[in-house]
Amino acid sequence: MTELRNVQVDLARFRTRVFVVSVLVLACFVLLLARLMYLQIYRHDDLRAQAESNRTSIVPIVPNRGLIVDRNGVVLASNYSAYTLEITPSKSGGVEETLEELSKVVDITPRDRRRFKKLMDESKSFESLPIRTRLTDTEVARFAAQRFRFPGVEIKARLFRNYPYGELASHVIGYIGRINPSEKEKIDDSDDQANYRGTEYIGKLGVEQSFEPVLHGVTGVERIETSAGGRAVRKLASNPSTPGNVVVLSIDIKLQKLIEEMYGTRRGALVAMDPKTGEVLAFVSKPTFDSNLFVEGIDQENWQMLNESIDKPLLNRALRGTYPPGSTYKPFMALAALETGTRTPQTLINDPGFYMFGGNRFGSPENERGGIMDMRRAIVESSNVYFYSLANELGVDTMHDFMKPLGFGQITGIDINGEVRGVLPSQEWKRKYYKRPEQQKWYAGETISLGIGQGYNSFTMLQIAQAVSTVANNGVKHKPQLVIATQDATTRVRTPIAPEPPIDLAFKPENLKVVRDAMVGVTQGGTGTRVFAGAGYLSGGKTGTAQAVSLGKNQKYNASAMEEHQRDHSLYIAFAPADDPKIALAVIVENAGFGAASAAPIARRTFDYWLLGQYPSEEDLAAVSQGKATAPIGKPRVAKDIPLPAGR
Repeated sequence: MTELRNVQVDLARFRTRVFVVSVLVLACFVLLLARLMYLQIYRHDDLRAQAESNRTSIVPIVPNRGLIVDRNGVVLASNYSAYTLEITPSKSGGVEETLEELSKVVDITPRDRRRFKKLMDESKSFESLPIRTRLTDTEVARFAAQRFRFPGVEIKARLFRNYPYGELASHVIGYIGRINPSEKEKIDDSDDQANYRGTEYIGKLGVEQSFEPVLHGVTGVERIETSAGGRAVRKLASNPSTPGNVVVLSIDIKLQKLIEEMYGTRRGALVAMDPKTGEVLAFVSKPTFDSNLFVEGIDQENWQMLNESIDKPLLNRALRGTYPPGSTYKPFMALAALETGTRTPQTLINDPGFYMFGGNRFGSPENERGGIMDMRRAIVESSNVYFYSLANELGVDTMHDFMKPLGFGQITGIDINGEVRGVLPSQEWKRKYYKRPEQQKWYAGETISLGIGQGYNSFTMLQIAQAVSTVANNGVKHKPQLVIATQDATTRVRTPIAPEPPIDLAFKPENLKVVRDAMVGVTQGGTGTRVFAGAGYLSGGKTGTAQAVSLGKNQKYNASAMEEHQRDHSLYIAFAPADDPKIALAVIVENAGFGAASAAPIARRTFDYWLLGQYPSEEDLAAVSQGKATAPIGKPRVAKDIPLPAGR
């Protein structure tokens, strides 16, 4: 009986256990079914997208960068494709060891190593960095056969920027380079982030930088099916990239080349403009540099050579170099006298060769004839005394207020970045510039030198070129313009870039005529006569000589006793033809002395090219580049017959 009861108890327990287990199994099944329904119904779209993402990859297609051409369509910046050998440091298992082994397979020069080290310092370890570019087919095949030995090293086909004329117009064109961390941060914070996916290079200087959005183009995308290991299996879809637009410059590259060649090894800047439109016809800064050096990442040796050179080849002197204008300021001073009613053209001033003020003697060049000066003769013969006394009569603030609208000491707004303001002095400027109260006071004696373009005056050649263009254009000022059009890379449709409306400074026509006629007199019987002898057009101009360093109170200028970088600068401003100006310019040759000796001959040949289609003879070109020329010598060549150097 007892045994039967025990069996029944055990059986009851067993049935209870079976029931509990069945309930648990049923609950698990219900939960599994609920989960399955949740995933299949509620999460269906989301999970499908994730699955699709796991088997596909979105690859950006970097667009071809737009070309840069001159006003005649000559290509100044283009692209070429080439194979590069690249290393991802974080995957290489030791950069130095990898380089040593790689050098046994592919030629790697010390310059390649220096450039790679500089790129490593500027980049993140997981970025792919080029150690060699422009590999030959043989080198590509040799590496491919041994690729298994080099983790983190691969061959890539890349598009490279090419500047076919090397150093020519490099300050205008600029260059591109790898995107650095600060630029990457700016891009990531901008609306262009998606458009720069996959892009490794960006404009760094000149037109390349200032017109980056136009030149870059629109990045495309490619949808790729990948295997479980991440390898591409097939292309699913593609949205092609749109190439960047062509940028058309206003400069004439052959004229630019001629001017750069006329400088020779000397330093300086020249800006030539069409006074009727503001288009920049030449924008020269010497010395130049080779833009191609920066495309693949400049090595330390070349960077040090450019950055530490006493000649400062990286300085855009036309845009950022500031200089006292010297006697080229005198025509503008004369216009200020007429417009303010301070003097008439007939006002006579005695020039004994010096000007006394406050017990100080302000001198004149020893070759100045002196005598009784009216306004015309003062400009033609460049009388210092006439303009010393005029500065004293006008006062610093009146001069400032008149010169400011002409653009002196102001940002012109030219369409490339980096322009500097220079200094147009006033009493307010001095109070803001100097910190100590005793330095902030303006002294009457400081005004005197301003009248001949010395003292605190410090302007760019761009500002001076704009000012002389305004005078040549009857007082109508145009904003300088370097880029005149863009062209769609696909449709080839050219879209002009409309210039900003000009500003009429409302100068009296009779006052402008007095100044312009006097500037014509400079080339017909004044300081520019010998240089412009026999010219096939009439031009107006003004020579100038500006101090590079200040002299002591009783110290006389002696060029032969001074270091070359301390000697006076040579300047010239001009416009032509005199009756209907089509070109105006400002030119400086640093430390070259009298304006008629070095700067004016460059201006003469520039006019001959633009107005007459003439190119200097080889002997004349050599004489100009050495500062030993006046009027052209030899038979001029036909400009259109002179070929540009073969591009790279």
